[in-house]
Amino acid sequence: MMNRAEYQKAFDQALNLRAGWLEKTEVPKFKEEIRTFHNAFEALYKLLIQKKLINEDPYKQEAKIGEIRVPPPIQPDGDRKDQLTMNLSAYDNQLDFLVNFFQISIDFLTLENIKRILALVKYIDWAHFTTNTQSATTKAVVDVVNQARIGSDPLTANMINESLDKLNQGTGSIIAYLREATGFNREFYKLELRQNITASMNDASVEAVRKKFSAAMPGKPFYPDLIEELIREDFSPGGEQLRSAVLQQLAVPENKPRVVKKEVSVKTSLLEGLTVISSTTAALGDIIPRLDENNMVFQNRRQTFGEKLRELFRQMLNREPAPVIYNIEYIDPAKGASVKETVNFYAFRPELDKKLRFFASLGGRGGAAASRLEAMEEKPLLALLEKALREAQGLHRTLFGLDEYFKAEAPRESREKIKGIKPELGTLKNAIIKANQKRHEYSAQLEEEEQLKRLGVTPVS
Repeated sequence: MMNRAEYQKAFDQALNLRAGWLEKTEVPKFKEEIRTFHNAFEALYKLLIQKKLINEDPYKQEAKIGEIRVPPPIQPDGDRKDQLTMNLSAYDNQLDFLVNFFQISIDFLTLENIKRILALVKYIDWAHFTTNTQSATTKAVVDVVNQARIGSDPLTANMINESLDKLNQGTGSIIAYLREATGFNREFYKLELRQNITASMNDASVEAVRKKFSAAMPGKPFYPDLIEELIREDFSPGGEQLRSAVLQQLAVPENKPRVVKKEVSVKTSLLEGLTVISSTTAALGDIIPRLDENNMVFQNRRQTFGEKLRELFRQMLNREPAPVIYNIEYIDPAKGASVKETVNFYAFRPELDKKLRFFASLGGRGGAAASRLEAMEEKPLLALLEKALREAQGLHRTLFGLDEYFKAEAPRESREKIKGIKPELGTLKNAIIKANQKRHEYSAQLEEEEQLKRLGVTPVS
């Protein structure tokens, strides 16, 4: 059984070891995570200025920052563009201050500073970056980012997605590091309480500690919940078990020998993404005849006897068919809005066949096509996967719109003849999601590889 004096000594030693581990191991990671977070936001911020969705703040370089301050929230009754101009400029300046001027160390990561950093990082809710957010600030940023997507070239669209992914992932990582620092600071606060106030007490209460607090710990904030924790640990019947749990939490993770993984080509994720897109050819092969049947249902119900006769002559003379236009509608996920589009069916059909052949050339194991892909460099492979994703996404939107149109516009007497393609569309959508995940995996692997190189660590086989 460990008495209070013995525990105090063990507790002090554990805190010192924990502080050294945090400073040496976790603080450098935290700094790098903050830097990556700021770089991702800065790229997005500059893009919004370039697209004139916000203005460049003329006073940005003159701002003097001495401590971390969270910009004010967006007010719904104000000029949104002006507010975003000022607030996002302030947000960028604050992140720059945190990265380049704030002294990030275990001594400066106090509970108050942790609270400010956390509020700054969560000023925009990157983890729930949708129009359904409850945050007026986040919603305003979502709206302008969605506007930036409209008409963007693939490189810009990819940059937006990569920045949002890094901001989302960075939020989680930063919170995890701050949680580590918070746990340490809570225990350090209790160490100071023991040293300055409770060491001489045989019993304690929050009120008894409060009476001595101002004189014993001037300038320190008063945290009743931490004082109650200390009282339970030092003066309650179950205190020994609680103190033991604290020492276990403060224990520094063992430095296990690093397992050096065999180098894995980051191209694997790109090849797997292409294979996923290629797997949709069976579903597309089922879709094509159903579309043709649905189109025939519509053309037959519209044709008079004379039109049918002219169609027969057209086929006999092997002439091009007259344009058949369908006015479709679908939800564009990038814009978050309904989009109307006209589809010339007889121009679309050859394109559909062409895309089917393109997708078929992307996958499979073995064979000349697979060997060709595996021999390609990463950049051309990435460009090929991004092209395949664009083609698949565009195809899914058009096919979805045609499916909805045929079902909604068919006359009652012909509705049973309409062939639905919902299961096949689901297959195509799932393939798009999985292939996109593979693309993001490639980006993450590439970034990890570059970080290891910057640290002078190279994996060996």
